[in-house]
Amino acid sequence: MRKWMVLTVAVAATLLVGCGDSESTPEPTGASVTASSAIPAMPQDASPKQATASNDAALTVTDIELGHQPGLDRVVYYLGGVGKPGWIVRYTDHAAQDGSGMSIDVSGRSILEVRILGSAYPFDSGVAPYAGPDPVIDPSVPGVAGVYRTTIFEGTTQSFIGAQEDRPAFTVDTLSNPTRLVVHIAQN
Repeated sequence: MRKWMVLTVAVAATLLVGCGDSESTPEPTGASVTASSAIPAMPQDASPKQATASNDAALTVTDIELGHQPGLDRVVYYLGGVGKPGWIVRYTDHAAQDGSGMSIDVSGRSILEVRILGSAYPFDSGVAPYAGPDPVIDPSVPGVAGVYRTTIFEGTTQSFIGAQEDRPAFTVDTLSNPTRLVVHIAQN
């Protein structure tokens, strides 16, 4: 009887070890400008998107990358620190900096405001912040006129994406190792 119980426990443990982490993300396999992002489903709508940050999140934007593949453009915010970011991403008619209300000139036909929740000042996260350029522009990414600012105010990093089209559909995802917030913008 004891041998069967030990065997059952050993088989169960082996099966559990083989199970993957539901938050792991496979590495990309398709052609793209940046090798660090998976091929996403095509964005279907332009409605606001949001998610909650993990309770331990203390993240700082360290880099911004633009990429293009047929049918969509991509903005990748690299994040250093701990935890999983949350976000609020939506179109706005006017780009205004949090805290000061200062207007920000953003090129393009529409403005996508990106708020990264769970942000921390560099002196709190211990991570060197993104140092520019501002805006981030890449001529090989035709749908994005530029990515502007990465200012932190009250635990939220605010950035603006100038889209060349009138409010194109978009998606927002996170990737890990390293931590990234990815905004995919549809091309018509």
